[in-house]
Amino acid sequence: MPKYQAPDQLLKDRIILITGAASGLGKAIALAYAQHGATTILLDKNVSNLESVYDEIEELKYPKPALYPLDLGGATAENYVEMAETIDKEFGRLDGLVHNAAVMGPITPMSLYSPEDWYNVLQINLNAPFLINLTCIPLLNESADARMLYVGDACGQQGSAYWGAYGVSKSGQENMMQILADELESNTNIRVNSIDPGSIRTQMRAFAYPGEDPEINPTPEDVIPGFLYLMGPDSKEYTGRSFLAEDFI
Repeated sequence: MPKYQAPDQLLKDRIILITGAASGLGKAIALAYAQHGATTILLDKNVSNLESVYDEIEELKYPKPALYPLDLGGATAENYVEMAETIDKEFGRLDGLVHNAAVMGPITPMSLYSPEDWYNVLQINLNAPFLINLTCIPLLNESADARMLYVGDACGQQGSAYWGAYGVSKSGQENMMQILADELESNTNIRVNSIDPGSIRTQMRAFAYPGEDPEINPTPEDVIPGFLYLMGPDSKEYTGRSFLAEDFI
């Protein structure tokens, strides 16, 4: 995959929903998409951080974003229906959806996992994307050129000790991505892919590797080119593929 330099107005007039947009990689994605012309819908449970991202986008004079506070861990199926109805009323469609929100859960042998932790991780990382898709695919179908993007992880490609529910959820996301891509390719304009940002400087990475010097890893902003490519028109030929962010840098 060639290195990618996104045109300034790559995402002009596109409406894109980003989950986990209040901090870390989600914030970097939101700012980059707004910078390149998109109207971003910022979803997260952390309202104060969401408002900070909103204010930053406004201060930079990018397209006016929208906020949608929602706790994916406690949301019901009805909450997702309400979310989709709100987006439909305000915008009439979605051109893009980024499944970024995730929690790590305990890093421990599976035999020591509590049912409560297991349910919570799978609810946020796997059930929530399913429920969002269930209500938002009709909105994506209203777009002439829609994208759905999952944030991948190496543990979703190959299981290894102690990654527990997080590893299972990331593997499930990859499979969900492939199933949807296969189902949607022939009769819709929706393209579905995943991209692994690699080791980046986030709170989740610090939790998983507490002894690691964060300065050795790139920032979320450093890995954005691939996220731009896969959300824009240049990636139309790809669906059902797993990408590495480092290949675009």
